[in-house]
Amino acid sequence: MYRVLFIIALFICAILSNDTSAVAKESTVVLLIEAKGDVDAAIADVQKVVPTGKVKYRYKHVFNGFSFEISRKEVNKLDKVKHIKSTHEANTYTLLYYNNGTFIGAEDVRTYLDIKGQRLTGKGIKVAVIDTGIDYTHQDLKRRYKGGRDFIDNDDDPMETRSLGSLNTLHGTHVAGIIAGDGKIRGVAPDAHIYAYRALGPGGRGTSDQVIAAIDQAVEDGMDVINLSLGNPVNGPDWPTSIALNKAVEKGVVAVTSSGNSGPSIWTVGSPGTSSKAIAVGASYPPLLLPKVAVKKIDEQFSMLPLQGSVPWELKRDYEVVYRGLGEREKMTDVKGKIVLLERGIIPFAEKAKAAEDNGAVAVLIYNNEEGNFQGGIMGDIKIPVASLAQKDGLKLRKEIAASKTWLATESETIVDKIASFSSRGPVTHSWEIKPDIVAPGVQINSTVPEGYQPLDGTSMAAPHIAGAAALIKQAHPTWSPEQIKAALMNTAKILVDKKGDPYPPYEQGAGRVQVEAALKAETLIYPSSIGIGKVSKQDQRTKKTFKMTIENVSDRSSKLSFTLPENKGGISWQLPLSSTLKPGEKKEIKLGLELTPSVLKEGLNYGSLQVSAGKQLIHLPYLFVVNEPNYPRLANFGFGKGEEEETYMYEVYLPRGADEFGIMLYEADTLRFDRVFDYKKNVERGLLEVQIPKERIGKSGEYIAIIFAKKAGKEDMIQAHLSIP
Repeated sequence: MYRVLFIIALFICAILSNDTSAVAKESTVVLLIEAKGDVDAAIADVQKVVPTGKVKYRYKHVFNGFSFEISRKEVNKLDKVKHIKSTHEANTYTLLYYNNGTFIGAEDVRTYLDIKGQRLTGKGIKVAVIDTGIDYTHQDLKRRYKGGRDFIDNDDDPMETRSLGSLNTLHGTHVAGIIAGDGKIRGVAPDAHIYAYRALGPGGRGTSDQVIAAIDQAVEDGMDVINLSLGNPVNGPDWPTSIALNKAVEKGVVAVTSSGNSGPSIWTVGSPGTSSKAIAVGASYPPLLLPKVAVKKIDEQFSMLPLQGSVPWELKRDYEVVYRGLGEREKMTDVKGKIVLLERGIIPFAEKAKAAEDNGAVAVLIYNNEEGNFQGGIMGDIKIPVASLAQKDGLKLRKEIAASKTWLATESETIVDKIASFSSRGPVTHSWEIKPDIVAPGVQINSTVPEGYQPLDGTSMAAPHIAGAAALIKQAHPTWSPEQIKAALMNTAKILVDKKGDPYPPYEQGAGRVQVEAALKAETLIYPSSIGIGKVSKQDQRTKKTFKMTIENVSDRSSKLSFTLPENKGGISWQLPLSSTLKPGEKKEIKLGLELTPSVLKEGLNYGSLQVSAGKQLIHLPYLFVVNEPNYPRLANFGFGKGEEEETYMYEVYLPRGADEFGIMLYEADTLRFDRVFDYKKNVERGLLEVQIPKERIGKSGEYIAIIFAKKAGKEDMIQAHLSIP
């Protein structure tokens, strides 16, 4: 009946290993209960059925319901409560991880004036930072901090977690500095009013009921903008936090959220970055000089990402590189004076690095155990540089090491306006919407942390650039709606191109990289600012779709509009409006037509952009549709552990679009011989599948390798997990 949401690891300094732990089950659970009708009536019914339960938060604005703490043993009692529409178990959130907004143009608009004759600095705009709290005593933030709420300790003191060693936090302070630092760090909107809502506690974790409570309170407090640099891995449009952000936007609040740090694969954007009305932000590079390693004997260079917390990679000469597996301490032989190549997995990054350092290594490279590079962090006193490599580069380097002695030289490259490999990609499953909406700098962003400053990477750092930009636009145009502000940012973004000079797909960059000055100078707005066409089937007849869009002239002069017919693509035919002129302040609705011949279109993702000339302004409107059931991951986030009832076990797995067939096969861990079918189902609905199994049906105890598979529309995905059955 209820759904478990998942622990995530998007806060860069918290990603210490890639171990997958079993589902942890506590004796009590917090449920997000959506009421059917009156919330108070639902509360009364629930408390009558379960008088021992406790109402934690009663939401007023963004969620028609409340959160309720209850014994797991009593959850089933809620099945027959008539005023309950749905329930979701509170999900656990953690964080998603340069300087001010110079690169995106924020400093260039300080001479602009608002309607009161004040410079554009975000003055008077209220920005909510829903995060780990803020060190409001920091010299760069104490003038900007205006209050807030702590939903972890339930008081009015949203200070960062302190005095808990490795569980201390700094993330919210870093985010706040990017938005509104006004000292050594100068934020995008340095005169904005910052309100802190501490929804993530020690170690940077919180639950969805706390996050939604913070969103609800921010709406109650009249915030103009809210920033959520957090997320979970659930790629679905209807998760409670995504819905809450949609409601906040409907009530006039600009909602900005990170897309996630699970790139470079597509389909990795997570909630609340899947919210259709919020602004989901991906990460791009500001101008940076980054180290890379070169293998001269094969004339190849490998890009790398320094791990957060690492000393800079500043090696001055060539060093031999040796491979030492996963980084087990007992394998760290003959590494003195050498670079050590390791594979990601099992052992935390800091332990790998410490073992290498203790045995005399000069540096550590950790290559990914899946496609692409990864974003990671180390904690502790490690004095040698540690960086990550993409899987393909690590495997190639490992092959060279096996063939003959290999030496690495340290070189560097200048990189700017490229999409960060860790930045989560869209689109959104089920709704097939384009996400992220826009990108902003998110690599090596220097900002405030308790008692100082520190550069961090992540979409967490990209989102507050957009929150600050939204504050500037809100100051300049106080009557503009969130939809207009979002349009100004997207309609004027810079299209980014990859190393080959080709534009990144819209599901990687949205409308492009933010340009603050261009957004403030926008004279024409078109919204929605991207076109989600949906899904068609190869078997469909010629299909016609229409889309309504609003075009608004926000200038004091007439504007001539004309659409450019896109380059002809087989099977795609657009019907676009004729050229027209909008009077100053005029707003009108237009219709776009699209005819598709699915039989000649390629399967999977199809995308492009429409161009609109509006006076001197050129607007790009990205579009996307899918043909047949695309190749998204059919399943994710499998977990196994003790069940809610005594003598039961349970597993859970997320199925973005459901499954025609789903099953779990067990193999003996030591011999890999097939043992048994653990479970098998047909026609499973989309969302979280949660199954409880009595102990007598669990089968014989032992250590197993589980192969979990899901088939949907003729395509099958599998994941592997280790199961320990007592």
